[in-house]
Amino acid sequence: MSINEFMSHKHRECDDVFSQAENFVAEGKWDEAYKAWQEFHHELDEHLTMEETVLFPRFEEATGMTQGPTSVMRMEHVQMREMCDKLSSAALAKDQDQFLGLSETLMILMQQHNMKEEQVLYPMTDRVLGDSGSIIQAMENHGNQ
Repeated sequence: MSINEFMSHKHRECDDVFSQAENFVAEGKWDEAYKAWQEFHHELDEHLTMEETVLFPRFEEATGMTQGPTSVMRMEHVQMREMCDKLSSAALAKDQDQFLGLSETLMILMQQHNMKEEQVLYPMTDRVLGDSGSIIQAMENHGNQ
């Protein structure tokens, strides 16, 4: 399995849980919504952390590029985490309008971010690093720590 395939699959898993949370909020099912939101928030944070602690450093070491695509991705990670904090507050307050408005913004941000990773960064990473199996294993092991 390539890094692109593995990480793109992770993107879809996060998207599915995010969609569940949005649907529960729209239906006013706050217990289910909060549970799905917490699951999404955890999955997203794990995904971003895998990239920041395993994938990006290996890419940067192999290419010498520290101000390139990984720098942009890290900046977007900060934006997504800030948006998630606001969404968590809206979920706790059971503020449907606030949650759904912020979730639309986060979805657009994630879609643009994922497209850049899946079409540019991950394919570059597969070409440059080559040994996708050990990198995927390192990312999975990081998530289990």
